[in-house]
Amino acid sequence: MTAGVPEGSQIVLSSRHEPANLARRRVAGDLVEIGIDDLRVDVAGARRIFDAAESVADDDELGEIVRRCEGWPTGVFLAAMISRRGPGGFAITGEDRFIADYLYEECLAGLPERTRTFLRCTAVLDRLSAPACDALLDATDSGDRLREVEAAGLFLIPLDGSRGLFRYHALFREFLLSELVRDDPRQADALHRRAADWDELHGAPDRAIDHLLASGERERSVHLITRLALPTYQEGRVAVVGRWMADIGDAAIIAHPPLAVLRAWTALLTGDAVAAERWANIVDGLEFDGDQADDQPTFASGRAMLRAAMCREGARAALADAEFAVASEPTWSPWRDQALHLCGSARLLAGEVDGARAAFAEASAQALTMGNTDTVVLAEAELAAMDADANRWADAEAHARTALRAIEAHHMEGYPTTALALACAARVEVHRGDVASARRTLARGMRARVQCTHTMPYLAIKVRLQLARAHLPLGDRATAMHLVHEMQELLAKRPDLGRLPDEVEAFREQVSRVPSVNGNAPLTPAELRLLPYLQTHLTIREIADRLYISRNTAGSEVTSIYRKLDVTARSEAVVRAVELGLLGG
Repeated sequence: MTAGVPEGSQIVLSSRHEPANLARRRVAGDLVEIGIDDLRVDVAGARRIFDAAESVADDDELGEIVRRCEGWPTGVFLAAMISRRGPGGFAITGEDRFIADYLYEECLAGLPERTRTFLRCTAVLDRLSAPACDALLDATDSGDRLREVEAAGLFLIPLDGSRGLFRYHALFREFLLSELVRDDPRQADALHRRAADWDELHGAPDRAIDHLLASGERERSVHLITRLALPTYQEGRVAVVGRWMADIGDAAIIAHPPLAVLRAWTALLTGDAVAAERWANIVDGLEFDGDQADDQPTFASGRAMLRAAMCREGARAALADAEFAVASEPTWSPWRDQALHLCGSARLLAGEVDGARAAFAEASAQALTMGNTDTVVLAEAELAAMDADANRWADAEAHARTALRAIEAHHMEGYPTTALALACAARVEVHRGDVASARRTLARGMRARVQCTHTMPYLAIKVRLQLARAHLPLGDRATAMHLVHEMQELLAKRPDLGRLPDEVEAFREQVSRVPSVNGNAPLTPAELRLLPYLQTHLTIREIADRLYISRNTAGSEVTSIYRKLDVTARSEAVVRAVELGLLGG
């Protein structure tokens, strides 16, 4: 590397040509060379580069740098230089002229203008093919340009064996995009809109959303996000939905009330209680009489389902809202299964057991047809719980197995909507006498319960009740009683839940008559949130900062974790947590 490297630098990376002073530096031993055998570096390699460049980064930061640079040594070097030049952490952007000058001189300066233009314009695509590039540029020779770029070794990575699909190295793409925006921002927006047209036409509307957001075309983005939010969540890509919502911005969401309903649901289904309450309040104050797509619930129906799930007005209002939603959603609606599940839950609160069972069965059948995994998991778990409570264990096992298969097939582990299925599956395993499996499943359910908050009080309490009913026959009275306390805290926030408070009180009385055989109290939600940080090098103060709590609170939680796990050291706590299934091995 030569272009833009400060004279005092102690590191040189090999380039397409050998710098004149390389021999002298090699003899002096004041450089680190990255050769053909080091085309990718790991965290240890990045550490060597940073140390030689006299830059500072911890292992987490180096890991992020290696990830973003895809192990590209030159990229790691540039990150080291940026880190050395000022505060603010690692943030490679094309606006950094040091990077831009180097990459331009090294990669683009000797290319024909048409090739430079091709590179800048096609950088808006995250996947490149000749047809896509032709459509983007209104050209017919993109295949030739791609072969030319690949032959020049310009960080073009093939994505298939036939070399018909490519992508640019992420860091190189960032540089090209920054050059494009700097030279002609209007052209950049127009190219993003063309790319969105191509992706939507060819069955990739999620990528079209990214292009539309990049171009600033909010209205079209809003409608696509509204249509795709639910199926994208059901595919296990909840982070993508969250990113869309953040990128589109609150103002655009509020301006389109159906999307505001989905924003509230996103918060509910990810356990973000503060955001869920905020967006529920916003939705309650909105009205909408505009056109909606056939695959979306009416605004009134969507709002009713949100109200039914949150039970903020009590059990009777929740049942009315759920029944309204069922009546509003036609049989072909992809939202009808959710309305049916909520109706079943509300009927149980009212003591309508037979009506609840019918609603859950219909919800599951329709959800299987529509591919709505969450409803399959929830409805089958409800049926399993009802059968277990009635000692119909064969039926309970069949329903629990269906729910678990859906969780595994669609990678839903960690979603709060899986907790009830895991709790019911554990009850079945306890009844079957498979204690080892039951404890593993209970550990998964206890982790998932953390995100089941008062914003969906019926689910949060039902989950804990089923978990407690699985712990009690294992002799773990302490955990069962702790879960009772959590249920009582939830009821303090949502007291009007029909028959559910009576169920909780009856179970509390049952637990109080059972002697404890073993077990400490389980880790609280706060302790479970802190637990993974014990695997890192972070100090207690640094952990507290990451969790936005005080140093004293973090220290108290760590002490409590040690006591409950019966250990005295951080490493022992991690080992014990892995053994119990509280942390991945």
